[in-house]
Amino acid sequence: MAIDFMGKGKSVIFLIALMLIFFLINYSWVNSYFIRDFSNKENTLAARVVDGDTIETGNHVKIRLLGINCPEKGEEYYAEAKSFLESLILNKTIELESGKENRDLYNRSLRYIFIDGKNANLELINNGLANAYFPSGKDKHYNEFFEAWDNCLSKNINLCEKSKDKCAECIEVKEWDYKKDILTFYNKCSFDCDISRWTIKDEGRKKYTFDNSVLKSNSEITITSKDFGEIYVWTKTGDSLFLRDDGNKLVLYKNY
Repeated sequence: MAIDFMGKGKSVIFLIALMLIFFLINYSWVNSYFIRDFSNKENTLAARVVDGDTIETGNHVKIRLLGINCPEKGEEYYAEAKSFLESLILNKTIELESGKENRDLYNRSLRYIFIDGKNANLELINNGLANAYFPSGKDKHYNEFFEAWDNCLSKNINLCEKSKDKCAECIEVKEWDYKKDILTFYNKCSFDCDISRWTIKDEGRKKYTFDNSVLKSNSEITITSKDFGEIYVWTKTGDSLFLRDDGNKLVLYKNY
């Protein structure tokens, strides 16, 4: 039986040509993948921890940790968050990973921080010292950060610790229209609830404190952006609602 070497050779050449064309077509995609996944990382020294979600590198660059928000100075767990981050990264070489945005309004670099393979931003949530915070919308770490927050709630620690106030079981959200910035709470219990010094907070820094407020039985109270003193409160790309009692313990939490 005769073998058609010429025909077989043409088939091989044709196959190689197809593979080459496929590679050239997809080269830009492959190249962008490697740029996206590898060139957005850099190593540096964590020279100073400013607070739980801000550090300064050895070359004096301020870094705002992405995906989280920690308590501010004067708030409960501020010192614990700062101390935890110091114990994790201070004076160590860390890996920085960029996200959707490069800098914030204060010209700080926005980064995820990794140390020994661990995501330091994520560890702060796991330990109840930060909440998930994505003002620019979802990114590749979004799901794992909110899973960490849910895990924190189940552990009932620090910022995730549930309120023991008897009224914590009474107050529920009747309406939350984040597009119109309208939030209504309802007291479903048969007794009045003193909610003085209770607070409402979003994922970021917007906060409202109830002043000498009593929510009567089977009644409601509505809060708008004007009460916060803000143009808007809830971020349209996604946000969270935290209602805390006068001891800063969590009464209820919702997000979208």
